[in-house]
Amino acid sequence: MRSNRAAVRAGVSMAATLPLLAGALALGIPAAHASDGPAGRDTLQGTKPLWATAGADKGATADGSRVSARVYLAGRDAAGLSAYAKAVSDPSSASYGKYLTARQARSRFGATGAQVAAVTAWLKSAGLTVTGTSTHYVSVTGEVADAEKAFGTQLHNYAKGKKTYRAPSKAASAPAGLNGAVLTVTGLDNAPHKADHSDTLPPPDAVFRNAGPFSSYYGSKTATTLPGAYGTKVPYAVKGYTGKQLRAAYGAGKATGKGVTVAITDAYASPTIAADAATYAAKHGDSKYKGGQLTQVLPGQYTRTEECGAAGWYGEETLDVEAVHAVAPASDIVYVGASSCYDDDLLDSLGKIVDGRLADIVSNSWGDIEANQTPDLAAAYDQVFQLGAIEGIGFYFSSGDNGDEVANTGTKQVDTPANSAWVTAVGGTSLAVGKGDTYKWETGWGTLRATLSDDGKSWTDFPGAYTSGAGGGTSATVKQPFYQRGVVPSRLAKANGRQAMRTVPDIAAIADPNTGFLVGQTQTFPDGTQRYDEYRIGGTSLASPVIAGVQALAQQARGGRPIGFANPAIYDRYGTKLYHDVTDRPTGRDLAVARVDFVNAFDASEGLLTSVRSLGKDSSLKAVRGYDDVTGVGSPAPGYVTSYRH
Repeated sequence: MRSNRAAVRAGVSMAATLPLLAGALALGIPAAHASDGPAGRDTLQGTKPLWATAGADKGATADGSRVSARVYLAGRDAAGLSAYAKAVSDPSSASYGKYLTARQARSRFGATGAQVAAVTAWLKSAGLTVTGTSTHYVSVTGEVADAEKAFGTQLHNYAKGKKTYRAPSKAASAPAGLNGAVLTVTGLDNAPHKADHSDTLPPPDAVFRNAGPFSSYYGSKTATTLPGAYGTKVPYAVKGYTGKQLRAAYGAGKATGKGVTVAITDAYASPTIAADAATYAAKHGDSKYKGGQLTQVLPGQYTRTEECGAAGWYGEETLDVEAVHAVAPASDIVYVGASSCYDDDLLDSLGKIVDGRLADIVSNSWGDIEANQTPDLAAAYDQVFQLGAIEGIGFYFSSGDNGDEVANTGTKQVDTPANSAWVTAVGGTSLAVGKGDTYKWETGWGTLRATLSDDGKSWTDFPGAYTSGAGGGTSATVKQPFYQRGVVPSRLAKANGRQAMRTVPDIAAIADPNTGFLVGQTQTFPDGTQRYDEYRIGGTSLASPVIAGVQALAQQARGGRPIGFANPAIYDRYGTKLYHDVTDRPTGRDLAVARVDFVNAFDASEGLLTSVRSLGKDSSLKAVRGYDDVTGVGSPAPGYVTSYRH
């Protein structure tokens, strides 16, 4: 269930994509500023989108049209920020773990008052109206002519698909006299944006339920009356794993995450999250929430609720909160909600965490395809991730639920911000937990689905069509970070050409909805009432909070000292028994489960759908021995948590 504006509830994953333009720069490269612009101007690289071509040009945008933009501030030392973030995150560095407080980070790397004043004066002198100022940006609005004057470019209308959008005709620039105070500007192109409006949150989505029969643990109930698959009878899908099973699978031991705070970012906020989380914990043996253990930081108003499918995000928040608590029951959880599912609002949520150092670990179950990334927003995101790194904050992003994205977009690509060199990209597995909470095996998450024939004697077109799988692959835009060198095979790192590039994911955990997690949430029933119910779900947005929970356990084992940006430490442990080395055929043969669903997603009144789901079939991606582009270095094994003690 990876949040997006088109979440589809299928008991499954709610996978799809945000209208997000986040990107990522290569590790150690300062963002979008360059001194190669017109005389007296510094070019802000990446501010002209690739789709704004001469062939698509429909002419100048009317001068009186309105523009709303954000001018992101580079701060005192953008290159120094990147270098320091690397040093404090690298176990081989003498500066490893020497984090700064949020105040120290702002003092050393944040924008000065003089810089903010100079940027503000420049924008006002062009006729733009300043609508807000934060530690990260100055927001402005004005007419097209004013924006053109400020940013040294003309705004034209361009055809993009069947629609027309505004964009700069050349990269924007800023006065050289600002001495690099401007990181980038966003909002000059309006392809993903629509007018804001105040709104209130809608009621919960319609109820979803799984049909049975179920296995209580993997293999506990065999589908003896159904056709076999791969030469054997297969088990029914589990009803949904709970905390005890996941903690056992990933080697939690006696660790609880006490003293560690995990933040979760999503859009909007479930109005029943506290009650739902408490009910779920009580029903499934998780520790009772203590006073103040679950808190929320919410915006003053919500926007774009219909466009973003606000109610669909309730289930995402519910999954994230309940999964973190299930794995790390003593960790504090702070939910930081965005006012919409758009970049600016999600960036605001991430910025709140960094500016207030609200958490040690941040789980993020949202993203978009890399083809939609732009360098301007990449710079803004990476600046926040780097600031988090120097404060000892680690960001975790789900890798996506559409495998190599070919079936979804027609183009092989990875997702973003998971492709950033400054975040931990979390891939997905199918997990088998056996009797007595014993770990049996994992495959890479990738599903083929075949339905039962009308006569009930065979599976139609077995093994069936691809439905979903963990995102992964090789970035086309982000260079290989130092921590992946010598670990990621050359065939993956150089899959797009001669240069080694960032490969996704870094680590993995349970994601397959057919071996998924049981969640409890208030939902809207057919009679219009709203009440608590439970269903099985998955997606890499399950994997992300699970890994966040495991990292909370590891930080506790470390004496509470923050792990921070974890990738260097994660790769430092590669090739050891601290990871389950996940492959697609862990038992030496192909694997599958049987699944029965309600046609109407609620009850049997309109019939049942019976299918067989093959495991370990993730598009063109393969889980093999060693590092792979489905599960990264693997999933945490017993000993991983305690390895952080030294």
